[in-house]
Amino acid sequence: MQSFGRFVVINLRWIAAGFLLTFFSSVGQTFFIALSNAEIRSAFALSNGGFGGLYMIATLCSAATLPFMGRLLDRYSTFAVTVGSLIALAAAALALGLVWSIPSLVFALYLLRLFGQGMMTEIAFTATGRWFAANRGRAVALATLGQRAGEGLLPFVFVAVAAAIGWRNAWLAAAVAVLALALPLIGWLVRRERNPKGEASSHEHLSARDWTASEVLRDPKFYAICLGVLAPAFIGTTVFFHQVYLTEIKGWSLQLFAAGFAVMSVTNVFFSLLSGWLIDRYSSVRFLPSFLLPMALACFVVAWMKADWTIFLFMALLGISYGFSSTLSGAMWPEIYGTRHLGAIRSLVVSAMVIATAIGPGLTGWLIDIGVDFEFQLAVMGIYSLAAAALMALVSRRLMAERVAA
Repeated sequence: MQSFGRFVVINLRWIAAGFLLTFFSSVGQTFFIALSNAEIRSAFALSNGGFGGLYMIATLCSAATLPFMGRLLDRYSTFAVTVGSLIALAAAALALGLVWSIPSLVFALYLLRLFGQGMMTEIAFTATGRWFAANRGRAVALATLGQRAGEGLLPFVFVAVAAAIGWRNAWLAAAVAVLALALPLIGWLVRRERNPKGEASSHEHLSARDWTASEVLRDPKFYAICLGVLAPAFIGTTVFFHQVYLTEIKGWSLQLFAAGFAVMSVTNVFFSLLSGWLIDRYSSVRFLPSFLLPMALACFVVAWMKADWTIFLFMALLGISYGFSSTLSGAMWPEIYGTRHLGAIRSLVVSAMVIATAIGPGLTGWLIDIGVDFEFQLAVMGIYSLAAAALMALVSRRLMAERVAA
């Protein structure tokens, strides 16, 4: 296994590509869109539940589209799919800045979710999973840092720009940034593919073949794993979507909550890198039982505590789980199911993740509207995380047993 510094220097082109893809996926992520939550609700006279419902519809539609889009990565070059997706992402940001009606709002959100959270993430992890073998865990960990950087930096930038020129113009500026910065730079980086031929890992495959997407859909372990790995997406999206409401009921300032993203980013970065090294050394499936435990504690903390410093404890715990789960999700699927049909397989996973992020805001917003305490909902999410961690322990044991038998 190469030293970390040498690995980064030799593979800087492809690591930078993965990093920038996940960084610009932020434009379609919930934490970024939610920065305009209050303004959008005010412009269209929507309640928390009303906007949450529209957001859920748009996100579910993007999830239904994503499996068809993800297969393009198995048929066309990474460069072609990346260029098309970045142009579409810029168009989506432009559309949100120009929305004038409820249908146009839903359509803009649909495009943002499909090409931001969906395709940018899909391209980053599918390409990285194929470009690397023996050092896949570290490569995926470095790619995930792009989203962490986006979470730490972009809320401050967007809030400042929106305060200066208005929220609509801020979205127009985001579209310009994607076209002027992301498109030429990422396009140049992914134009050249990396061939991992000759690299080997003791846990490169848990099976002796490359699974097809249809075979994966018939594997009960796939659904069991999804119940665990989708929990961070559901919980994080729910909290960030309702961050304005959460700060109101807790008596926190929105600026202080925004500052907490930096804490989450720091812990996320550290544990992403740590998990990448551990995965390359010990295999991803060994860590399935543990990555949800900090998430469970984070839910209980934000549900039961009100002090201002709670924000930073919550964000730190969330960052630990995010750090492990994002690297785990990127490295685990090619390890279990192979790389030949990875685009189609990952599109199923990302589609399920998008569905989880759609259900979270819509369901919890509706529950808020009918009077169900949001703090109680967060405590239930913590209980779910504990139950999912127990299920992951069983799945991990089964997968390791299959490896020994192979």
